[in-house]
Amino acid sequence: MSDINIKITDREGVTHDVIAPTDMSMNLMEIIRSYELAEEGTIGVCGGMAMCASCQVYVINDPGLEPMGDEEDAMLAEAFHVKENSRLGCQLHMAMNMEGLEVEIAPYP
Repeated sequence: MSDINIKITDREGVTHDVIAPTDMSMNLMEIIRSYELAEEGTIGVCGGMAMCASCQVYVINDPGLEPMGDEEDAMLAEAFHVKENSRLGCQLHMAMNMEGLEVEIAPYP
């Protein structure tokens, strides 16, 4: 089996237990969109190019995410509602080591 279990808290404060595939080259932004956990047009506005921060999430439980890259760091430096645990969902590619990941979707500007 190549699925992982993650928890996503939407912008209304509701936590969803989500099963995410690791064998489909999906990122967290795409998972949020596929489960319709954010209003259409308020997440992934740039198409996952790390250019808008509409997919910003707060990492509540980090099971060992990859370090933040330069593009992600630069985008978050210009974004609203940034916290120390902010990441861009489009830069978090689903992998087996993300089992148990918990995030909260940041407010949309």
